[in-house]
Amino acid sequence: MSVSFRILSSIGLVYVRYDGLANMTDTLQAFATYSQHPEFRPGQKQFVDLSALTGWDEDYLELMKAQAKKAEAFTGNNTETLIIYYAPTEVGKKLARLALRSWEPFPSVVPILQDNEAEALSILGLPQSSLNQLFSAAG
Repeated sequence: MSVSFRILSSIGLVYVRYDGLANMTDTLQAFATYSQHPEFRPGQKQFVDLSALTGWDEDYLELMKAQAKKAEAFTGNNTETLIIYYAPTEVGKKLARLALRSWEPFPSVVPILQDNEAEALSILGLPQSSLNQLFSAAG
C-alpha cells in the first residue's frame, strides 16, 4: 500500500505517510481504516508526509472521492482540523496544492503546505524539530 498512518493519541496527532507512487484507491482504503480506528477523534491534527512520494496515479475522480470522505469525518463535529502537508519535493508540492484547493469549501479544515520539517512540526505546536525526534518521544 502506498499510504500508511499512525495515530499518536498522546499528542492528538495522526501521521500519514505516502511512499512511492500514490494510489487514490489505497488512500480511500487507508482513510476508511483510520476513520473506524478506536483512537480516531474528530479534530486530530494531521501530518501528511509527502517526502517519499515519487508520483501519483492522477486519478482526479478518486482524489475528489477521498477528499469528500475526509470532509465528512473532519467537518461534522464543530471541530477544526489542522492538516500539515510536508512536501519538500516538487511532486509532493503538486499533490499537496491539489489537496489544499479541495479544502477551500470547508472552513473547519485548515490545510498548510510546508517544505521544512522543523517548521511543519512547530506549526503543530510540537517541540521536536524532526520526525525522528517525534517518534522517539512518542515511543
